[in-house]
Amino acid sequence: MRTPALSLGPRAANRVRLAAILGVLGPGLVSGFADNDAGGISTYSVAGVRFGYELLWVLLASQIVLFFTQEVGARLGLATGQGLAGIVREKYGVRWAAFMIGAMLIANTGSIVAEFAGCGAALQLFGVPNWVSALLAATVVVLLLTRGSYGKVQYLFVAVGLGVSISYLISALLARPDWGLALNSLIIPRLDTSPVYWITVVATVGTTITPWGQAFIQSYVADKRLGPEDLVGERLDVGLGALLTNLIALFIVVACAAAVYSVGTHVDTGSADAVQQIARALKPLAGDGATVLFAVGLLAASFLGLGVVPLTSAYAACEAFGWETGVDWRLREAPAFYGLMIFFITFSALFILIVPARMLIQVMFTAQVVNCVLLPFVLVFVMRLSADKQLMGSLVSGRFMLVVGWLGTGLLVALSVVLLVTSLTGA
Repeated sequence: MRTPALSLGPRAANRVRLAAILGVLGPGLVSGFADNDAGGISTYSVAGVRFGYELLWVLLASQIVLFFTQEVGARLGLATGQGLAGIVREKYGVRWAAFMIGAMLIANTGSIVAEFAGCGAALQLFGVPNWVSALLAATVVVLLLTRGSYGKVQYLFVAVGLGVSISYLISALLARPDWGLALNSLIIPRLDTSPVYWITVVATVGTTITPWGQAFIQSYVADKRLGPEDLVGERLDVGLGALLTNLIALFIVVACAAAVYSVGTHVDTGSADAVQQIARALKPLAGDGATVLFAVGLLAASFLGLGVVPLTSAYAACEAFGWETGVDWRLREAPAFYGLMIFFITFSALFILIVPARMLIQVMFTAQVVNCVLLPFVLVFVMRLSADKQLMGSLVSGRFMLVVGWLGTGLLVALSVVLLVTSLTGA
């Protein structure tokens, strides 16, 4: 005798569908929040200090590209259940996988160093020595990632990201910016020919759309064991993450433009304490509250980046060589995964203590430029894989997605060329 199918009413069915979609949320939001790490905050702050509201159009343009690149990465994870490096190894061989991972790890290492620099810059405002902040940050992150379960890590990342968002929203509001001018600059680009302008544009794009972010979204989707049936929820997840990424960036640029650029306050963006100068510059317009919020936001964002970028680096390296990966594994079950993750954290913490303090801000900013320059190497693999019908099945990229994806990749290459030409010619 056949058991009758369970029938749900319209409201119950909608609640079940909504619960299923909400259960998918996580990878896109975490990736989006983590894009605004210490390197991102320093880059957006420098953009606001140097150019006021003029670079807001870059955030709007990168918002569009970020959504489509993250959506493709999420679809790859949904269709294959694998991370990017593992698929590249299977389709193109170990050499190409090693090439892609090598490019990614170069960029990632700079980003991890930038996170430690951010921790140091934020805690220095409260009188904490740099070596103490580096030791504290490394210890907390290693314990979190090796002892915490998948669910705890995910929820903590999202909670920290929300905290950072709120702190910079409040900072922007307290700085009393010219919202009309900001909106105008967001929609209408004002181009310049100076190398400083274009290197800031490249750094802004590089901190928004990153090589590690592309690999992270796919590995996280696979690690969460999502499948093709979760496409709608994951697109919502990616869309929210991309939107929040650029909203936070906008708040930071606007706050610094209002508090520093608009009133003519001088900040030496090449000095060792540039971030502290920017935070203190908020005080005359917004009081002590904005300065503290800016510092706390930088510290929280640095910890978020320290949790995500080493995790992504370990994922990618292990996938390239077929080793066990995932935060749900215990330390003894995935020694290579956890060993590499701890290595990236420890190496970067030691590096931050060796590098002269005057170079730390430059390291944070340069890491974002490197991200933008190396990103096309990763996106070429992503776009080729997403067009593979045999690999992707029903989730294969259509003509529109391919055109947008290749156009975005081409624009990133063009940005790198413009940066090179303006740097060589001094135009």
